[in-house]
Amino acid sequence: MTIQWFPGHMAKARREVSEKIKYVDIVFELIDARLPLSSRNPMMDQIVQQKPRLILLNKGDLADADQNKKWQQYFSEQGYHTLVINAQQNKGVNKIVPEAKKALKEKLARERSKGLKPRAIRAMCIGIPNVGKSTLMNRLVGKKIAITGNKPGVTKGQQWLRSGTDLELLDTPGILWPKFEDQEIGKKLALTGAIKDQLLHLDELAMYGLQFFARFYPARLANRYNLTEEETFLPTAELLMLISKKRGYKEDYDRASEMIIQEIRSGKLGSYTLDRWEELGATINEK
Repeated sequence: MTIQWFPGHMAKARREVSEKIKYVDIVFELIDARLPLSSRNPMMDQIVQQKPRLILLNKGDLADADQNKKWQQYFSEQGYHTLVINAQQNKGVNKIVPEAKKALKEKLARERSKGLKPRAIRAMCIGIPNVGKSTLMNRLVGKKIAITGNKPGVTKGQQWLRSGTDLELLDTPGILWPKFEDQEIGKKLALTGAIKDQLLHLDELAMYGLQFFARFYPARLANRYNLTEEETFLPTAELLMLISKKRGYKEDYDRASEMIIQEIRSGKLGSYTLDRWEELGATINEK
């Protein structure tokens, strides 16, 4: 399964972000806590360059709590200010402005020493599609201004939004990169909903998800689909057929695949992290 998706509005957004980065003090990089590396757009390092950055691991409730702590420590060691949040439930959002002020401590001190009046921090919010940017914007602003949706590519334009007296936000559309060099990353993004389902082979994606849960969370897989421990070790194609039969779909594997994918995305198999911290070294070496 080869996954590619780079609509025209994303190419335009990339240019606009590059042009407007000079107007902001800090960048809020929103990533999916379930895939802390795979949901980071590698092009953003070139665009953001040396701007201070606050990495926000969103959807932290859907991710493995132990993995959240390890990834937060990893990013902190890389020199980034980092928070684990849940924009949907408004958890941790109130920590963003104070953390941004910490990241900009020296810059703000220099401005005060020059006699400049205190002003709102200007921030740009970036992230790939469906990572929860619009929901976060709405939480920060305190009312529904940014357009939200549960599918990627909802936000097509850029807009400045004000959050109280301390923060001004520049919203941007979610931007994927033109080519996934590693198809494993494409599968991870697809499984969490960052890529439109119409572009996918759902049976392959469902089997990828089953394979992951059989490896890292076999007990959950067994409990959810009434499987024995031995059945969780079946080849994934056979496992998909067995689950389809148990759920009453018989040989309608497309419906069974769609059901499995949606249950993984909604957290019905429990919290999970696709990018495993313990495999970090191997992932970096491969790149």
